[in-house]
Amino acid sequence: MIACRRIALVLATAAALSFWAGPAAAEPALRCRAFAAELALSARPREAASAVRSFERIKAAVRAEPYRVLFLGDSLTEWFDPLVWSEHMAPRGVLNAGVSGDRSENLLWRLKHGNLDGPPPAGIVVLIGTNDLTYAGGRSPELTAEGIRANLLYLRRRLPDARILLLGLLPRGGSPDGELRQQTVRVNELISHCGDSGAVVYQDLGGGLLDAEGRLPPEIAPDRLHLSQLGYTRLVQRLDPLIDALVGAR
Repeated sequence: MIACRRIALVLATAAALSFWAGPAAAEPALRCRAFAAELALSARPREAASAVRSFERIKAAVRAEPYRVLFLGDSLTEWFDPLVWSEHMAPRGVLNAGVSGDRSENLLWRLKHGNLDGPPPAGIVVLIGTNDLTYAGGRSPELTAEGIRANLLYLRRRLPDARILLLGLLPRGGSPDGELRQQTVRVNELISHCGDSGAVVYQDLGGGLLDAEGRLPPEIAPDRLHLSQLGYTRLVQRLDPLIDALVGAR
């Protein structure tokens, strides 16, 4: 009888703790399910000196002061035009947390090893994956999308109160019929399903960079990938209001 009472007390206590834990104890969810049958890519650091310096810069910055928004990405983020950044991103409290050459597994490693070790931001912008498509002969759009999804899952677990603006991959190649362009379109079709208009907001801003025939002009992206000052100016025309909606206008 005593043993039964003890078991009942333990079960009642566990039930009470579960009740008080409430929704916060639940695993943050994503609307999208796995995109690839392959095993998820493991987080992996970069050894290049420039990448290490950028990683350390971001780690020091997040520890030094609070930022309203972290802009996570690769060279398209790190090489953001300085003038456009100072006029549009800096006043909104956005930290440039891009590392040139990063793929999805490199960003995941950075997130796990210091690039989030500061006051939690209210919002996060994610633009990653274009390098996955060209790495070691190229990954499939499905595996590229799965790498992006892995980063979203980690961010939701680590920063459950932060809202995420997930940006579609920007156009690659001059022609809309090019292989890389078609691959970016496919990736965007997949990751768009991760947006729920709440915790994760998906937006594809690439259309604002193209001409009427769907071409990516050299004055927008001289190498048909990285943007010129004009390209970034076009980008922020749509990005500014999205960030304001994500975390509130200043």
